[in-house]
Amino acid sequence: MKLELYIREWCPWCVKARATLDRLGYTYLVHDLEVEPGARETMAEISGQERVPTLKVGDLVLPDFGPDDLLAFLEKHSITPDNSRVSSSHE
Repeated sequence: MKLELYIREWCPWCVKARATLDRLGYTYLVHDLEVEPGARETMAEISGQERVPTLKVGDLVLPDFGPDDLLAFLEKHSITPDNSRVSSSHE
């Protein structure tokens, strides 16, 4: 299951999201809106908003979240670190 995290490096919520995913052992692909061409537009298209962090897992999207929201989302959808390893990219 491929996890994609849309962030801005300077965003404190994004730092917390990455720290939470890292601490729990998730593998994910990072899209930095400040650096990656088209990332902001793609995020807005999939989430209907422009706030970060935003997590995309398959067809599921969690926009503009904090650590507790992230944990609840992962649990609700049975997304574990083991099934996140399908994606080999982690920045």
